[in-house]
Amino acid sequence: MSESSSARRVVLGVTGGIAAYKSAELARLFVKAGIRVDVVMTEAATRFVTPLTFQALSGRPVLTDLWASGTDNGMGHIDVSRGADAIVVAPASADFIAKLAHGRADDLLSTLCLARECDLLVAPAMNRQMWANAATQRNVVQLTSDGVQILGPDTGELACKENGEGRMLEAEALFAAVVASWQPKVLAGKRVLITAGPTFEPIDPVRGITNLSSGKMGFALAQAAAEAGADVTVVAGPSSVTTPAGVARIEASSAAAMADAVLARVSDCDIFIAVAAVADYTPAKTHPQKLKKSQDDLTLTLKPTTDILATVAKLPHAPFCVGFAAESQDVERLGEEKRKRKGLPLLIANRAQDALGSDENEVVLLDDAGAHRLPRTGKVALARRLVQEIAARLATR
Repeated sequence: MSESSSARRVVLGVTGGIAAYKSAELARLFVKAGIRVDVVMTEAATRFVTPLTFQALSGRPVLTDLWASGTDNGMGHIDVSRGADAIVVAPASADFIAKLAHGRADDLLSTLCLARECDLLVAPAMNRQMWANAATQRNVVQLTSDGVQILGPDTGELACKENGEGRMLEAEALFAAVVASWQPKVLAGKRVLITAGPTFEPIDPVRGITNLSSGKMGFALAQAAAEAGADVTVVAGPSSVTTPAGVARIEASSAAAMADAVLARVSDCDIFIAVAAVADYTPAKTHPQKLKKSQDDLTLTLKPTTDILATVAKLPHAPFCVGFAAESQDVERLGEEKRKRKGLPLLIANRAQDALGSDENEVVLLDDAGAHRLPRTGKVALARRLVQEIAARLATR
């Protein structure tokens, strides 16, 4: 079972559009995460992708006919959605969006949407003129006011070879949005600033001092905070980790650049989470040209960098500050010393050799009440737990 969801079930509705091929990948992602998928296709959708494709991916029969739903009581148009955590319509054509907005129910999928007891998420996909048409925009406004979550559309090259808004979001983005919709909104309305990744302290134009931090934990926390309803900005050092949907990213390669970026934005945030592995020292001199190799020893003079977390924590109206400590030994003692030295309400400590670059982590939470160990788990699942812990402490601050 994936860390994203346990014992979840979705109804994946597929309507007529070339973007239906992306829905096959979305079905695969749901199944990979341990989420049961019941696929319901409109007649037009079967012209683009066959039901057999979705049956092979989901491992379950694909439903297409309002009059032959396969249920004993003949109420398949209602029963299919019962117990589902969400109905996800992807792609949602302009015609199907119009049906939903006006409460029409003339096929199995539209009937399920009308008779649902769960959340409805809709991923539009159409030509840019169809999306921009006043009728479509009115229908989208109506659906939004009815509590339907609209996912996208994206901007890019369309099937008609034109460029513009109307392209369905990629399967990975849709999957993330659906999982995010299930997370408690414990940080709704809060602004969160996070540092992530390593820093790179230049020696010359091609060399520098850095570390093994990947940025995975910082971006996992950014994802979890955004899922929890926060407005999230990440100040990131050199990292190849993809920015989560809905998260703003500020690039800051060196410790000095990261400090400048944080201090320019921290007055507008409620929570500051310092996850980045910021260099403690930087070369006192950066050479403008590449240093040539010789047989002589090379001595580098290093100077301390700005302690970003300590600086923020000492501000007159500091946000709720959360620190991270990666220690190679005696994790709790050294972590607690760091927490007290910097005046933090919460510090999250772990063994550096277990966490750097890994997809999993095991941490101990240190606060005024003592040490609280969390079991080893995937970084996204851990980040969601940490967001819950931060929100609880923020509420009693």
